[in-house]
Amino acid sequence: MRRRVWCGVLRAVLVTALAVLVYGSRAWAPPAQGPAPAGADAGVPALAGLWPVGVRPPVLRGWEPPATPYGPGHRGVDLAAAPGSPVRAVAAGRVSFAGRVAGRGVVTVELTGTGLRTTYEPVSPSVQAGARVRAGDVVGTVAAGAHCGDAACVHWGLLRGAAYLNPLSLLPPWLLGRGPARLLPVLTG
Repeated sequence: MRRRVWCGVLRAVLVTALAVLVYGSRAWAPPAQGPAPAGADAGVPALAGLWPVGVRPPVLRGWEPPATPYGPGHRGVDLAAAPGSPVRAVAAGRVSFAGRVAGRGVVTVELTGTGLRTTYEPVSPSVQAGARVRAGDVVGTVAAGAHCGDAACVHWGLLRGAAYLNPLSLLPPWLLGRGPARLLPVLTG
């Protein structure tokens, strides 16, 4: 009986160690989000599982949808990133805009076959409008800007038409630390 208990404990330790190696040891919690309008993210496909910057960047500010079209809120997420870091397309598409808006560099990519657009700012674009990009292609570098105050960040947005959506909905739940728990079989021997 004792042997089985110790084998179970050893398995749990090994599974935990493997999870830390695979998913990283940095603690991460999903960002706090305000109430989403009903169906706000309906039909948003979880794509390739790529972050626009880094592997699992800290979310400095989460998506806070406004109650009205011109009301206060945060129409994207702010991801911590050092100036000069590469900014990558989260999915394949066509660059529909690469330039300056209100003094900041912005890149917009229309995602292939989805009717969705992602935006990244402040960015020094390395692509031009009309360019085709694949998931993971560099579209620019993080530019210094005051979007996140003293912290450097990239504001990542997602739109369908004129409606803003939560860009984190493009990522599969397991990449966000969400999803159902998976139990491993108990091996007896």
